[in-house]
Amino acid sequence: MSEAVAPRHARHSDGLMRSSYLPRMADALTFAMSTYGIPLLVLTTTRSAAMTGAAFALEWVPRLVAFGWAGSVVDRRGAAVVFHLASLGRALALAAGAVLLHLHPSGAAASATVMVLAAATGVLTQVSYIATETAGAAASRRAGSRAHRVQAVLLGIDQTATLAGPALAGVLLLTGPPSMLAMVTVLSLLAALLALRTPPSPVASARAPKRHAGVGLLTGWRTIRSLPALGWLVAGLTLSNLATGLLQAAGPVIVVQHFGQSTTAVGLVWSAAAAATLLSVTLCRFALDRFGLWPVGAACAALASLGCLAAAQAPDYPSYLVLVAVLMAGDGGMTVVLRTLRSRLIPPEKFGSTLSATILILLLPFPAAGALTALTPPDALGHVITACAALQALGLALAFTRLRTDPALRT
Repeated sequence: MSEAVAPRHARHSDGLMRSSYLPRMADALTFAMSTYGIPLLVLTTTRSAAMTGAAFALEWVPRLVAFGWAGSVVDRRGAAVVFHLASLGRALALAAGAVLLHLHPSGAAASATVMVLAAATGVLTQVSYIATETAGAAASRRAGSRAHRVQAVLLGIDQTATLAGPALAGVLLLTGPPSMLAMVTVLSLLAALLALRTPPSPVASARAPKRHAGVGLLTGWRTIRSLPALGWLVAGLTLSNLATGLLQAAGPVIVVQHFGQSTTAVGLVWSAAAAATLLSVTLCRFALDRFGLWPVGAACAALASLGCLAAAQAPDYPSYLVLVAVLMAGDGGMTVVLRTLRSRLIPPEKFGSTLSATILILLLPFPAAGALTALTPPDALGHVITACAALQALGLALAFTRLRTDPALRT
C-alpha cells in the first residue's frame, strides 16, 4: 500500500508544482521587482524626489481602485483567465515602456513614460495578485488535509520573491532602465504562459446577480466597527503603515541622494527587510503559543516604533539598512497577530467582505505616503519621517493599551 501511496503523493506534488507553484513564483517575482523597481526607475530617469513620490502614489492609487472590482471579476470569470490576461497586459505595458525608454532615455517623453508605467503596472499587478490568491485558495481546498502545506509553500514563495526581487531590480537597473524592464517583461510573460496551466476555479453562475463592490466593502466596514479589538488593531496598523509607506516611498531618495549609494543598495534595504520579516514571522508562530497575542503584539509594536524612530535619524547607510529591517521585523510580527485575531473574530459568513475592507484600510496610507514624499523637499524628508514615526508610536501605544484587557487577545 505504501508503494501505491508514495507515487500518488509524488504525482500530487508534481502537479502542484506545475499548476500552482511555478505560476506563483513568476508572478511573485514580477510583483516584487515592479513594486520596488518602478520608483527606482523613476528616480534614475527624472532625478526628481517629487516625481519619485508621485510615481509611488500612482502605483498604489490604481491598486486601491482595482481592489474594489478585481475580486468580483475573478469570481465571475475564474482565476486562471484573469491571471493570464492581467499578466499578459502587464507584459505588454512593460515591453512598451522598455522600447520608449530605449528611444527616449531622458526628457519629457521619458518622464511621461515612467509615470504612466507606474500607474499601469500598479493596477495590473493588483489584479494578478488577487487572481493568484484565489488560485492558491482553490489549490488548498483541493489538497484537503494537506492544505496547510500548500499555504506554507505559497507564503515561502512570496517571501523569497520579496527577498530577491528588490535587489535584482536594483542590479539590473545599473545596466539601464530598458534592461530592467525587459527582464520584468519576460517574467510577466512567463507568468501569463504558466497561468494557462492553472486549474480553473469555481465561477459565479451567469444567472447570479452582479453585486457592486461597494456593498461588500460596506458590510466589511460595519463588521470591523462591531469588533472593537479588530478595529483598534487595524487603526494602529494603519498609522504604522503610513510611516512604513513613507520609508518605502522615500527610500530611493534617501539611499541614492542622501547616503550617496547606488540603486542596488536600495534593493538591498528591502531584501534585508524581507529576510527580517520572514525570520520574525517564524519566531512569532512559536512565541504566540507560549505567550499569547497581546504580549507578542505589544513587543512587536514597540520594536517597530523604535526601529522607525531610529531609522529617521540614521547617520549612515549600514545603520539605515539595519533599522529598516528591525522596523519590518516588528511589522511582520504584528501582521501575524492581525491574521490570527481576524480569523478568530470575523464571522465566517462575513469573512470575505471584512477581509477586503481590512486590507483596503491598511493600504490607504501607501498612496498618501507617496504624495507626502512628492510634496516634501528632499532635505526635509528626515523631519517628516520622524513626525510619522512619532504618530506611529502613539497610535500603536494607544491601540495596544486599549487591547490589554480585551478578552480576544488574552489567549
